[in-house]
Amino acid sequence: MKLAKRMEHIKPSPTLAVSAKAAAMKAQGIDVIGFGVGEPDFDTPEHIKQAAVAALAAGFTKYTPVGGTDDLKQAVAAKFKRDNSLEYARNELLISCGAKHSLYNAFQALLNEGDEIIIPAPYWVSYPDMAYLAGAVPVIIETGQQAGFKVTPAQVRAAITPRTRAFVLNSPSNPTGSAYSSEELRELADVLLGTGVMVISDEIYESLAYDGFTATSIVTVEPRLKEQALVVNGVSKTYSMTGWRIGYAAGPAGLISAMCDIQSQSTSNPTSIAQKAGTAALNGPQDCIQEMLQAFDRRRRYMVDRLNAIEGFSCFMPNGAFYTFPTVSGVFGRKSGTKVISGSDDLAAALLESARVAVVAGSAFGADANIRLSYATSFETIEKGLDRIEAFVKNLI
Repeated sequence: MKLAKRMEHIKPSPTLAVSAKAAAMKAQGIDVIGFGVGEPDFDTPEHIKQAAVAALAAGFTKYTPVGGTDDLKQAVAAKFKRDNSLEYARNELLISCGAKHSLYNAFQALLNEGDEIIIPAPYWVSYPDMAYLAGAVPVIIETGQQAGFKVTPAQVRAAITPRTRAFVLNSPSNPTGSAYSSEELRELADVLLGTGVMVISDEIYESLAYDGFTATSIVTVEPRLKEQALVVNGVSKTYSMTGWRIGYAAGPAGLISAMCDIQSQSTSNPTSIAQKAGTAALNGPQDCIQEMLQAFDRRRRYMVDRLNAIEGFSCFMPNGAFYTFPTVSGVFGRKSGTKVISGSDDLAAALLESARVAVVAGSAFGADANIRLSYATSFETIEKGLDRIEAFVKNLI
């Protein structure tokens, strides 16, 4: 069988692959600590689940409009006005099967063969693959821990060419937890405004910010960017609803219409029942967010302190999300048994095999000097896993 040429660049999601491998080992009775999965370990709040139960009881189980129900669009519009001081009409909103789906629709609607899309690294694993699936060329801007894993306006300006079609902004970030201040966003907006480059602002971790930091949308900072920006968000991380698959996008009506057309020929509408649950999440009480944040914050601080105490590791304190992204190149060149650890893939493999700890290699995010650990798991699990990592590193030759 001959596959399409686009498949030469496409690989399974490394984060999902690590989680699947850890789950398979657990099914064999092996005690594995998993730091790979990117989803809150809390249950979906009860009032959200009850909205889905009520939808079932009412027989709300048929097709909905492709781009989402009016009720959910109204809830999304209210959320943008309440939280971001942004106003969007219904024809400027699209509900999709998760934020990932919204992003995929956007890449397909915007990018032609040979177009360039600027992606800062470390990046979420799916951005480059989505670009390849659209026939586009990812242009990677390297950042590092000393720069807070953030691009500078000068880097963005230098990366823009006549073929640049879009720029991806993810704040707070997966995998680093880094986030841009309002002033930093304003400086980026000054570079991008009027260039014709579409800003794709992935704000899925918007509500998960720490130390008094407030995650701000670049469109809130620079409203003139509204016709040149697509804001993507969803309910998965904020309300612990990863499996419900509800994401949304807000942007220029023409782009939203094109994304909706693509969705109509692929998945059609998001699940009807999940849309009712998403509406309840956005319109209902928001105290569940603070409960999660308090637990995440405790875990974040503990994990960073423990990682920084390991010889050869250096860990940045994340501003948001629920990941740490330590630099681990200090152990490269050492051996685990007879195997030399030459990069993040070797380290991740050795940790899983020898320490029974699942992490994601930084190479998957365009940063081979790092690994990613999620602290969206219990405090006890974090303690146990870090004990194993510390012992593993001490035993390296």
